[in-house]
Amino acid sequence: MWSVPESETGRTEWPVSSPPPWPARVRATLWWHRSTAAGRELGKGSRIIPVTVAMMVDYLDSPVGPYREILASPVLRMPSRRIGPMPRMAVPFIAVDSEASVHGGRTHWQLPKVLARFDGTVLGNMAAQGDGWKVGSTVRAKGPRLPIAGALGFAQPEAAGGLAIASARLAGRFRYARVDVESEGTTLPSWLVAGSHRGIVITDGKMRTGPAKHR
Repeated sequence: MWSVPESETGRTEWPVSSPPPWPARVRATLWWHRSTAAGRELGKGSRIIPVTVAMMVDYLDSPVGPYREILASPVLRMPSRRIGPMPRMAVPFIAVDSEASVHGGRTHWQLPKVLARFDGTVLGNMAAQGDGWKVGSTVRAKGPRLPIAGALGFAQPEAAGGLAIASARLAGRFRYARVDVESEGTTLPSWLVAGSHRGIVITDGKMRTGPAKHR
């Protein structure tokens, strides 16, 4: 499974999760920055948009119960006939605090989920920590809450050379924010850059992640 060292695990047995779609209520912090050379290297072999996107998510409910998550995409894949009309994330790093969610990510969407510990609140100060890595986010939201509706897309490389393509549709309310980020690990600091970045906070949202198509 395509991943960076921070999202690798030798464990193969996980509690079985239900198949998609997965509806959920969420709160989240998202931020982005220009991709570094290391980030662009992770995305080589495809047409890319050199923007790194990361997020901390608090799933208030889901088919596997409530859990928290961090994920990051070093670049975005350019729209094409193969992946569709919107840019899509390719995620080599993703961690959660739910064993059943690890199964769901790895089995249903080719997302290399691993277990992590989370402290704090996603709309304020949040820290995620696993074996040999840590990411922290401090949010400074500003401005009014505004409506948001749209989709997040994924295009995950598969071992046989194909892509697992899926979308998560979201509707809710958000605020603009600055997000101060800390990044530690074997590879994370080279492409998930520490510092202050533009972002948004989703103060309340409903999301539905559909099944993956294999292309």
